[in-house]
Amino acid sequence: MGQPTPARIQKDWWRTAVIYQVYVRSFADGDGDGTGDLAGVRARLPYLSELGVDALWFNPWYLSPMKDGGYDVADYRAVDPAFGTLAEAEKVIAEARELGIRTLVDIVPNHVSDQHPWFRAARAAGPGSPERALFHFRGGRGAHGELPPNDWPSQFAGSTEPVWTQLPDGDWYLHLFTPEQPDLNWAHPAVRQEHEDVLRFWFERGVAGVRIDSAALLAKDPDLPDLVEGRDPHPFVDRDELHDIYRSWRAIADEYGAVFVGEVWLPDTERFARYLRPDELHTAFNFSFLSCPWDAHRLRTAIDETLAEHAPVGAPATWVLCNHDVTRTVTRYGRTDTGFDFAAKAFGTPTDLALGTRRARAAALLSLALPGSVYLYQGEELGLPEAEIPRESIQDPMHFRSHGVDPGRDGCRVPLPWVADAPHAGFGGEPWLPQPARWSAYAADLQAADPGSMLSLYREALRLRPECADGPLTWLPAPDGVLAFARAEGLMCVVNLAGTPAGLPAHSRLLLSSGPLDDRGRLPQDTAAWLRA
Repeated sequence: MGQPTPARIQKDWWRTAVIYQVYVRSFADGDGDGTGDLAGVRARLPYLSELGVDALWFNPWYLSPMKDGGYDVADYRAVDPAFGTLAEAEKVIAEARELGIRTLVDIVPNHVSDQHPWFRAARAAGPGSPERALFHFRGGRGAHGELPPNDWPSQFAGSTEPVWTQLPDGDWYLHLFTPEQPDLNWAHPAVRQEHEDVLRFWFERGVAGVRIDSAALLAKDPDLPDLVEGRDPHPFVDRDELHDIYRSWRAIADEYGAVFVGEVWLPDTERFARYLRPDELHTAFNFSFLSCPWDAHRLRTAIDETLAEHAPVGAPATWVLCNHDVTRTVTRYGRTDTGFDFAAKAFGTPTDLALGTRRARAAALLSLALPGSVYLYQGEELGLPEAEIPRESIQDPMHFRSHGVDPGRDGCRVPLPWVADAPHAGFGGEPWLPQPARWSAYAADLQAADPGSMLSLYREALRLRPECADGPLTWLPAPDGVLAFARAEGLMCVVNLAGTPAGLPAHSRLLLSSGPLDDRGRLPQDTAAWLRA
């Protein structure tokens, strides 16, 4: 097991890091069974090193029945056999670190799997038992307890399914997500102690940080009242009790020089910033930028508001274009509506992939030039589009809990293409989700040999990024529809979202562009450039 690394050695690396998100199940299959695994990750570590990322964030690799992509955890101290073993996870952490790449793991504190030993014991123990006090068990409403205890909505977008399930003994239990994911009772000291122990378990194995899933949902109003829109405090979102939990977590992380990034979806910027106070989380995901349409004014507003909300607490912003839950960037930017909203997802939405790819290339340079850290979802560096999954092959519970209306999240989780002329595009065995027929055209080996590919663009941008990773952002004069700003060391970024070519500011050198300039040296529409002043 690794020993704690002094904080001075790791000091502040996370403030400007590029962190690559590994969805293990779809990254690379090392044993040929069609499911991505840690053996596949280990084999591809040189690729990730050459790409130039600073850290890897792994979606849950723990023992799980996989009812929700591994976010239904049965044992935090065991790796699911589909992915490998605990010893292999330790090797991934160590081998990545030898290449200068740190590792972050995913913790899902709101709930566990219904196969977790705690919940199995709670089911067996019966109403009123100490075992059930670890969860939210209640009697039902109605003359015979036949109605759920309250009216809370599911946290799966578009789902009309209830968040309460009744057991044969009459008790109901709360699950904000699927019935296989019972919510934990964070008012119980054993729940807090267990998660603190789990943090230490992984920090001792050399993990450099933790991503906290659904970070604003843990604490619940003990009375479990009905939801009244607009009433403060909310019965289960962003409750004040959360901050004490994260302060205790931060004290543990500080012992190891480790960091946190929280998944915090909150519209109130002031309340969002509370999670980033110096004794709480280090960073939190910036979803306003991720969901922002491809529009110059709205992007500038999202950037300004993000930087402003982080400034009072001295926390770095995070920038992300895509993750394992949202429509891939190339597809989203090729649509009429270029924003992202879970409620708007629908089958058969038309997409212009050429347009989306051009914009995604420009967006890559935009996001990588901004101050703070950047999260890069696997396959974005290959320019993968969202895959259309046949209905009979969909596995995401979000689809089923919407009664088939929502296409789900499987389209951004299709296994990666590595080798163009290999079976299954070099992923391994027959993939657990079907790859589109044209997937081999996006293969990493083809793109590595093509200086004009998306992969080559990302590699060069990550090589140059340290020149602009630190320091403030200063907006430069620019025409309508054009974003232009300066960073440290005289580096400038210009992004043209206008309908006509844009002239570039005075500069000594063109460092990188997402596409060619026109014959007059102007920046075409949907193109970005990095310049040296």
